[in-house]
Amino acid sequence: MKVSTKGRYALRLMIDLAQNQDEGRQSLTSISKRQNISLKYLEQLVRLYNKAGYIKSTRGAQGGYELAKPASEYIIGDILR
Repeated sequence: MKVSTKGRYALRLMIDLAQNQDEGRQSLTSISKRQNISLKYLEQLVRLYNKAGYIKSTRGAQGGYELAKPASEYIIGDILR
C-alpha cells in the first residue's frame, strides 16, 4: 500500500500529539521541529484534522493542539482517509 506524503505527515503529526499528550497542548512550532515538517504544511494538516474532529485547538498564550480523544481510539485508516 502506498501512502502519500500528506498521509505520512498526518500520521507523524498524530503520533507526535499522542506521544506528548501527557505534557499538555503542543505548539505547531515544537511539532515542526521534532518531526522536521514545514510549519506551513502542518498548518494545512491541522485545519483538516481540527475540522474532522481528530484534534482540538486552543488559542492564546497557553494554547496549542491536542488529540480530541484518547490515542487508543484512533485507527490509522481513518486518519489516512
